[in-house]
Amino acid sequence: MTDDPDLRASDGDRDRVAAVLSEALATGRLTSVEHADRLDIAYTAKTVGELVPLTRDLPEVSASSVPVAIERQMIDSKFSKIVRKGRWVASRNTKLTARFGALIIDLSDAVLPGREITIETNAWFSKLIVRVPDNAHVIDEGGSMFGKRNVTGGSHADGPLIRVTGKSMFSKVIVSRSKDDWNLH
Repeated sequence: MTDDPDLRASDGDRDRVAAVLSEALATGRLTSVEHADRLDIAYTAKTVGELVPLTRDLPEVSASSVPVAIERQMIDSKFSKIVRKGRWVASRNTKLTARFGALIIDLSDAVLPGREITIETNAWFSKLIVRVPDNAHVIDEGGSMFGKRNVTGGSHADGPLIRVTGKSMFSKVIVSRSKDDWNLH
């Protein structure tokens, strides 16, 4: 990062701060709550000056130590039900796979790494539900065969762009902003 605190922060700057924070969590320097709070601030920071205080009390991490989870994550449900909700760190590319089960992912409280993420939804004989933040712009680039695919797009304010890709067969795939038609409790 540059020494100019007024310079606009790039996604690379935010990712480098996220790597330092993740390493600090892994080594016990930060609690999970501190990590989530700082990561949330890092990914919403507009300037380099906003990023500096987040890692001032932590040791540097080399570029080769950037966690793979920032870029790619996989959540797989086979013959079972998996629910991921609350405050958690999503990835730029998340692959969701459900086979003969249910997979419910709630991104409304998740920390999203950057302005654009891709969610690959693959379902066979299953139900796959993704709840997105209220201000998200959703683009559906997936398909379905012998099933139902209901992806609520649109845009509100200046939220993140979420691309939904993937295929489903004999399954129900729902991507929405509300949980009126399904249960996350």
